[in-house]
Amino acid sequence: MMKLPARYDHVGSFLRPKYLLEARAQKARGEITPEQLRKVEDQAITEIVKFQEDVGLKSITDGEFRRTYFHIDFLEQLGGVKTDIPVTIKKPDGTEELAPPVIRVIDKVRHARDIQKADFDYLKSQVSAGRTPKVTIPSPTMLHFRGGRAGISKEAYPELEPAFYDDVAKAYGDELRSLYAAGCRYVQMDDTNLAYLCDEKMREAARQRGDDPNELPHRYAKFINKVVAQKPQGMLLAMHLCRGNFKSTHAAAGNYEPVAEALLKEMNLDAYFLEYDDERSGDFRPLRYLAPGKIVVLGLVTTKFGKLESKDELKRRIDEASKYVSMDQLCLSPQCGFSSTVHGNDIAVEDQRAKLRLVVETAQEVWGKA
Repeated sequence: MMKLPARYDHVGSFLRPKYLLEARAQKARGEITPEQLRKVEDQAITEIVKFQEDVGLKSITDGEFRRTYFHIDFLEQLGGVKTDIPVTIKKPDGTEELAPPVIRVIDKVRHARDIQKADFDYLKSQVSAGRTPKVTIPSPTMLHFRGGRAGISKEAYPELEPAFYDDVAKAYGDELRSLYAAGCRYVQMDDTNLAYLCDEKMREAARQRGDDPNELPHRYAKFINKVVAQKPQGMLLAMHLCRGNFKSTHAAAGNYEPVAEALLKEMNLDAYFLEYDDERSGDFRPLRYLAPGKIVVLGLVTTKFGKLESKDELKRRIDEASKYVSMDQLCLSPQCGFSSTVHGNDIAVEDQRAKLRLVVETAQEVWGKA
């Protein structure tokens, strides 16, 4: 069984410092070069690595500081994929919502270049001995779910099965192999689509696209397993299910029951980060499907708001989850990243630190310091 670096973990993204946001704006206006921006990113990443180590985290990310969106920046670098920048919609209540980006497959999908290697090389150079650098990438299901059959070129793929799924899995496998060769041993795939399939609104949207929401989770399990089959031995591969995290909003709600069997039993992943920060996620019963040898990381601490959870409440909920799955198969984390897009959640930097300290301390009290 592949072990996570610790009983406490995190999803990966952090609030961008003001000077980094300013540099990105300068680059967008053509006032600085991509190379100059990268130097600013390097500085910000050095600082966020130290921040993570100072709060006691064992798995360390670059905060996704080189990205605008957690998914698009990666997917658009795959050969055969075209993405559009998402639009922000103002809702009647004054809040903003990020409309899902249009992701289209316009040609055969392939690994055209190493996508994360240079970023990983820099991250690894900053991480202290005894810590594990972690790379986060979007789930391959995003190339299908958003547009369904209509979003995938019929010229390139007259039939989706098996060519489309095989090509995407091979492209992801090439990326995983490139990362492994660079020394990466921990990759997390971020997946909104399985979480969306817990929501009746989203399930209906899938039906409208010609997909069966009851069949899709099982199809995606086979799809993910094609990626897992390409994974180098000795690499830990996890998945985070995200219900939407743009500026502290959410996009989906619903108990995990509709996807639990496909997710926890059929997928050959090492670990799952599940959002459980409020009643939108339902109860812990779906965890009964967790296969032996796998880990569920309970996202009990919200990254959307600054109010700090109590340790007693977190321990009570961990205890509740342990009625369905062994304590040995559980870990603790925040529910999502703090900044899935460059815009960031409505939370202060000090709250970000306090939330992570709470996760580390609670997990150490529950499972011990080892």
